[in-house]
Amino acid sequence: MSNKQATNEVGQWGSRFGYLMVAAGASIGLGNMWKFPYLAYRGGGGVFLVVYLFVVFVLAKPMVEMETAIGRHGAADTVTVFEKINPKWGFVGWIGNLCTLMINMYYVVVGGWVLRYMCQFIFVGDFGGEPAAFFKNFTSNPVQSVLWAMILLAFVAFMMLFGITNLVEKMAKFIMPALFVLLIICGVYACCINEAALLGLKYYLLPDFSKFNVKVFADAVTQVLFSVGIGWSLFVTLGANLPKQNNLRSDALFVSFADTAAATLGGFVIIPSAFAAGIDVQAGPALIFEVMSGIFLNLPFGRVIGSFFFIALMFAVISSLFSFFEINIRTAEFKLNLERKKATMLLTGIIGVGNILVALGFGPMSNFKLPWLYFGSTASYGLYDWLDCFSAYVLMPLGCILVCWFTSRVWKWKDYEAELTNGGKFGKVSKWDKFCICVMVPLFMVIVILNVFGFIK
Repeated sequence: MSNKQATNEVGQWGSRFGYLMVAAGASIGLGNMWKFPYLAYRGGGGVFLVVYLFVVFVLAKPMVEMETAIGRHGAADTVTVFEKINPKWGFVGWIGNLCTLMINMYYVVVGGWVLRYMCQFIFVGDFGGEPAAFFKNFTSNPVQSVLWAMILLAFVAFMMLFGITNLVEKMAKFIMPALFVLLIICGVYACCINEAALLGLKYYLLPDFSKFNVKVFADAVTQVLFSVGIGWSLFVTLGANLPKQNNLRSDALFVSFADTAAATLGGFVIIPSAFAAGIDVQAGPALIFEVMSGIFLNLPFGRVIGSFFFIALMFAVISSLFSFFEINIRTAEFKLNLERKKATMLLTGIIGVGNILVALGFGPMSNFKLPWLYFGSTASYGLYDWLDCFSAYVLMPLGCILVCWFTSRVWKWKDYEAELTNGGKFGKVSKWDKFCICVMVPLFMVIVILNVFGFIK
């Protein structure tokens, strides 16, 4: 078989359970336990949770269905699958690749922090008495921050050489069930610490709608996009490996539910724990590192619970990165006609350069800023913040709008329904589905884009 023929084939999942675990793993990652809790606290706790669940209901399932159907229909990379339906629409796949590449450039760095903290809890169990100082010293140290990111990068790249439907699928079957068990253990423990923990649980679950505003809504929408993994061709890639007999609708429902359950559990772990310790949950992206390490070490059996927590978080990071890397690697295989080994090495090198620059942005390059156009003014962001903002608040919403238009106007309802429902075997595309695809999803995305550029607040 020639190289071209070899690279233009995709393997299929060994089992439906294996696919669901990989798909859930792709969705469940840092967004659930690293970003969701502090956004929920900043957004008013219960009101953010209600808005988030509403957005998941309207947005997640139809987007996962569309992307998975497009991927299975084309059975190729994220660019080629669109081109097979309409040759002029491959650019949607390229936008997804660009978005994924940006995410990988900072996601691996934060994943390296998780790996460092996991090892610190397990093998040392001490942060010198000052968790905040430990975090600042570690992330600003160019050698340490880059080193741990490179260790994680090398591990993920090595695993990807075997293909996402081989060794990666086998690992996901263990990682995802174990992740939920660990989260449940940590969550139950967190809610039983003291009376303050119960106040945190109350704040998290009971909505105060006076705290609702456009920013809360926009944060909830982008959190769903980032957390579930929609708008940037993730499920297009995973769907390319699916056999025709799979029920894409029930699969999409499972993935949406699993991701939402993980995010909710993340809130159960972190918000009550922070209330119990009297810590401000608005510590932001550094929350689980600066705050949670201090909380765990001041609690009975805290080192054990902290170890379990960061092991669970590491599972989430790795399971997500497997699928993130696959998007770019498969496109390199198909579009550059590269063997998998060469495609993996090429993308690893590009991502690695980005990882180094992002990691240095917390230390020697902390003064390096990129401009961000804001209505009436101009802001400046560091490389990490700029990549995060551009990928989550611009490229992902743009990707969702384009997928909705592509499905309804280019692919057309008849052909989309035939692929999604296996020729009617699994029902039909309802009027509610069409309303969400044509109206609700694009409307949500427009609100997010207008908000991030300051046109609405």
